Amino acid sequence: MNVLIIEDNQQVVKDLAFCLQVRYPDVTVIAVAEGQQGIELVETESPDLVLADSSLPNIAILDLVREIRQFSDVALIVLSDEQSDLEKAKELEMGADEYIIKPFSPIEFLAKIRALLRRIHGGSFQPQRLVTISNELAIDFATREVFLSGKRLNLTPIEYHLLSELVKNEGKVLTHGTLLEKVWGSEYVDDAGAVKKYVHRLRSKIEPDVSNPQMIITERGIGYRFTKIA
Repeated sequence: MNVLIIEDNQQVVKDLAFCLQVRYPDVTVIAVAEGQQGIELVETESPDLVLADSSLPNIAILDLVREIRQFSDVALIVLSDEQSDLEKAKELEMGADEYIIKPFSPIEFLAKIRALLRRIHGGSFQPQRLVTISNELAIDFATREVFLSGKRLNLTPIEYHLLSELVKNEGKVLTHGTLLEKVWGSEYVDDAGAVKKYVHRLRSKIEPDVSNPQMIITERGIGYRFTKIA
């Protein structure tokens, strides 16, 4: 499991990391103190969980949550100082999945993480569920990681979600509108150009020959179809 902590208090970072490592020995923790850097890492590192301080000096928590939710549905917990019910409600409405009040109880902290991961992953969080797509390509739906020739690919959340939808519907033609709604959200259903752009980016990372794609097949004027290759 990969966890991103966006927190400028180093003692809090150490406490969070210690709790996570006790419960999840194989966890990888990345910590940054600056909000914008954290937003960029959500896109480039595709973490399984984000823990974000509500009082970062350089960005309001609502702005941070809103920016992350524009491109990612990563599990997101806000670490709050004592706040009003209205402030908590705003954070949840903006897209946070959960909040934890500081100073926190390690037992409560881990319990909320377990509950959130169970909810997001349909009842259980299995650290390994690797599905082979081709001789070279494999996807782990539990950790949201993709591997090419045994090496982890650096996919953005959008690229991963696009590939995931195509793989889960192997052999079926998914229209531009369907992919937009599933990956980007219903407000983007008229932006077919976004799908084409990200399909090209995804092909450049997984296809042996981008000019002659074998896995992500274009159905001209309709959308795309995914097929496994030997």
